[in-house]
Amino acid sequence: MSISDALHRLTSGQGLPSADRLPRWLSPVPRWLENLGLRLVPAIIIINVLGTLFGFWYYGFHPIPQTDPLITWQFASEPVIMWPFVPDSPLATLFIALAFFTWWRGKTNEYLAALAFFGCWKLGLWTPYVLTVFADAFLSVTWTPLYLFLFISHLGMVIEAFVLHRIADFPIRAVGVALIWYGFNDIVDYLIPIVGDPHHTAIPVADTTTVGNSTALHLAAAGAITLTFIATFFALSTRIYKIKTRS
Repeated sequence: MSISDALHRLTSGQGLPSADRLPRWLSPVPRWLENLGLRLVPAIIIINVLGTLFGFWYYGFHPIPQTDPLITWQFASEPVIMWPFVPDSPLATLFIALAFFTWWRGKTNEYLAALAFFGCWKLGLWTPYVLTVFADAFLSVTWTPLYLFLFISHLGMVIEAFVLHRIADFPIRAVGVALIWYGFNDIVDYLIPIVGDPHHTAIPVADTTTVGNSTALHLAAAGAITLTFIATFFALSTRIYKIKTRS
């Protein structure tokens, strides 16, 4: 088999879920790239699992190195009861790994797909947003290659999010569950922490630091809440267009 034939097989849609006729703003990933991702879904799953493991380590779960406390960094400063609301990006990559794994095994879980879409869209853009807004502060405490890795890898999560329409229909009940989860995350992260201080991903400036006419907390919150609203709009719009194209 020639290289061109192999590439054609990898990027063709034969044997894959058909693509609904969605507008470009709901389906911005080129069709050949969607097909490639679905063909290589075992590798995509592994990459996301590795990202999840790294993410939990980044937040402070340190089985290695053994010289570190098992729980350190942000996890160590958060009440245990609030831990589920702390590692936002690792949970997003876990959701999408599980969503793709379920599809690969011949089933579809709409709830996992909706949670994955919200998480990968939201955290995939929120992280580069805060890395840009607070760039000087991040670069003063973060190794530059790690800064770039965090920036680029999170943008990759957005690309993944826009492939999920191939394996999910985003029914209202699933979108509702995702909205409740990520909406509640926004509440405890920025508005009403319930226990202790706001539980958003740590940024290397105090929440009360003045940035322009706002504060660091308000800027981080504005990005997160806006992205949650947009995720809801995108998911429901995808649902509507899918129904229209199939009727």
